This record gives sequence, C-alpha cells and structure tokens, in this order.
Amino acid sequence: MDTLETRELRYFVAVAEDLHFGRAAQRLGIAQPPLSRAIQQLERRLGVRLLERDRQGVSLTDAGSVLLVEGRATLEAASAAARRTRRAVAQRGTLVLTVKAAGSHELLRKVLDAYAAEPGAVAVEVLPSGLCDQAQMLRDGRADVALLHTPFNSLAGFDSEQLSSEGQVAILPATNPLASRSSVTVAEVSDLPGLPMARWPQRDGSFLPGPGPAISDVSQLAQLIALGRTVAVFPESARSWLWAEHRAVPVVDAPVVGTHIAWPAHSSSLAVAALVRSALGR
Repeated sequence: MDTLETRELRYFVAVAEDLHFGRAAQRLGIAQPPLSRAIQQLERRLGVRLLERDRQGVSLTDAGSVLLVEGRATLEAASAAARRTRRAVAQRGTLVLTVKAAGSHELLRKVLDAYAAEPGAVAVEVLPSGLCDQAQMLRDGRADVALLHTPFNSLAGFDSEQLSSEGQVAILPATNPLASRSSVTVAEVSDLPGLPMARWPQRDGSFLPGPGPAISDVSQLAQLIALGRTVAVFPESARSWLWAEHRAVPVVDAPVVGTHIAWPAHSSSLAVAALVRSALGR
C-alpha cells in the first residue's frame, strides 16, 4: 500500500502552489536540486506525472491537481492534530469555540449558559473571528467547535447541527429614505445612490474591486453606516449591535441564514459532545 510522507506532501504543495521550483525552494528553505529530486521520486513512487515541465514553466497535470487538494487537506489535518495535542496539555480541560465577531450574540449566550449548567462542564474560551474565518480555524486546529452560518460558510468536512434560522436585514443610516420602509429588496439596497455596499476581505486578505469602502471589522462598518457612507445586509441578529444612528429593515428576498454548531468529523472529544448536546437542549 502506497503511503506519503508529510515532508513529501509539503514539498509538492509548495511547488504546486508557486508553479516554480526556485520560489518553492526558497519558501521551504532548501536548495532547488534536492526539491526537484524529491518531486521526481514522488512521481516514480506513485507511478503518475504530477507536473508538466517545459520552457514556459511548470503546470499541474490532472493527477497533480488531485494531489494538491488532497495534500493541502492532509497537511492541514496534521497541523490541526499537533495544535490540539499541544493545547490539550497547555490548556487542560478547555474548549475553544470560535464565532463570527458580533454575530449570534444571544444564541451564543444561551449555548454557553446551557453548557455551564452541565455536570463536568469545562471552561470554554470564546474566540471571535473575521467574517468567514471560523471554518478555517476549525480545520487547522485553532478551535474545537464553531458557530457557522449558511449559506456564507461551508459545512463540508464537519459534523454539524442547526441551532436556528433567521432572515436578513439591511443596516441603513437612520436618515436614509429607505430607513422608514417596512421592507426592502436586495436590488434596492444594492443600488442606493451614494451608499455603495461595504466590501469585506476574501480568504487571501484582498478585496474585490468596487466603490464601497473596504471593511475589516464590524466597528468600522457601524461607524461608516452611521456617517452615511455605506450600507450592509446582515442576519436579523445583527440588531444587537446597532447604534441609534442605524435602522434595520427586513430584506424580503435575501436568503435565510442558518446558524449551525460544527465540529471536526473525526472528533472523539467528550467535552465537544457535551457542548453540542447542551446547545441542542438534549
């Protein structure tokens, strides 16, 4: 049975991501010749060509594309295992729960209170994260459990249970004409004159082009909405952080948001299981 070493996967993923042996070697802190030999040896052992090399550079074969996806997942799982193992010793009896900053505050409080009342409950460290960082923190071992929001977060690779569902609202400056409406549509919010939609960072930290301000956290967003510079659409629970200068108006055609408690599919943690049971009221 073929087995792959972590070192081999790390080498291959670096080359596959950079598509350049020199840059990958520099990133790995090794010389280029041993890196090239390691990739050639990996191809011989697997019996497939992973990379095409020509005068134009390096490109992935179909097999290489598969191994890039699988290799990233394997390296991530190995890193998560090491991180959780170290934390089990350093923070004995502690669970790390990651949540979107300023999101689902009331639900989070209910979950924490219900679990704290359970016999044998351990300490729970709440780790606020960026807009869609919770899933990555769960995958790489920085967190043991997370509150994820569909359709914004993917539940792929996790076990999960849905805790609630809610509609979405437009967060508007109180002085805007739409603020007095009983409801609005996505199109109406997206096309407001002088109020471009806020732009949030993507996974790589970059922002998509557009006229709206680049926003990194909810406090920035709150201030710019109050100043009449932008608008945003959020789950209904966002009402908990609104200022007097804001108005929340239901968006009738926005997708329903589901809040899920999620954890690694392979988790055998009794503390995680107890937290999930208490969150579900079982």
